[in-house]
Amino acid sequence: MGAAVAWDAFNDYLETQCLKRQADVLRGQSETIGQRLERDLAAMSDLPAAPFDACDQATGRVSSQALVRYKTNDYSVPVAYGHRDVWISGIMPEACLRHDVDVVVIGCGGEIIARHPRCHDREDMVFDPVHYLPLIERKINALDQAAPLAEWNLPPEFATLRRLMEARMIKAGRREYVQVLRLLETFDIDDLHAAVKKALQLGAVGFDAVKHLVLCHVEKRPPKLDLDVYPYLPRANVETTSAASYMALMSEDAA
Repeated sequence: MGAAVAWDAFNDYLETQCLKRQADVLRGQSETIGQRLERDLAAMSDLPAAPFDACDQATGRVSSQALVRYKTNDYSVPVAYGHRDVWISGIMPEACLRHDVDVVVIGCGGEIIARHPRCHDREDMVFDPVHYLPLIERKINALDQAAPLAEWNLPPEFATLRRLMEARMIKAGRREYVQVLRLLETFDIDDLHAAVKKALQLGAVGFDAVKHLVLCHVEKRPPKLDLDVYPYLPRANVETTSAASYMALMSEDAA
């Protein structure tokens, strides 16, 4: 049984037992527990219009590595927020009596800029690879060495797309591949994955083609692509080799 399910069951049990006791009259009292509860509720103030945000609040500053410290660990934010002051909320699980959090939310001003699962280790770093893609796009040679991307397990079709892009344009193809990854700043991984698979199926290997396909996937409309513009690789004409040419080669080797 999961922790959340166990707490829900415990809270349901407490509520049932409290309701059972509302007809009881305690020693020294003339009213039932339920009657006294009604008088207490009548004297209480109304609940606030917005629900109470059960969270641990803190402030911090983004480091030069686009990291923010919360408790004993560092969490990433988009590189555009480097050296900015931010607020941090450790969100507690709903219906939970523990003084603990399971989500770390980081914001700047009135905008939420990052959200991470809470790390319970010490002196660890929690990365979202998407946060670092704008920097890697400018410093494309760091694509394979960047620590935030080291454990990023993308579907295999992404590696195929990168290989084909680099085969066509080498360094420029690597940069275009990062531009495809940056679509994750706007779209979900499942939507982008579907677009990449469609692009490979059509032979439409290019950033603008993938962007068009992911938009069509999200909006549920058919794509309109000129597939002559997106070959997998430059076309090559391969002629049939004649046996005479082979024999001539063998004669030269023998000589």
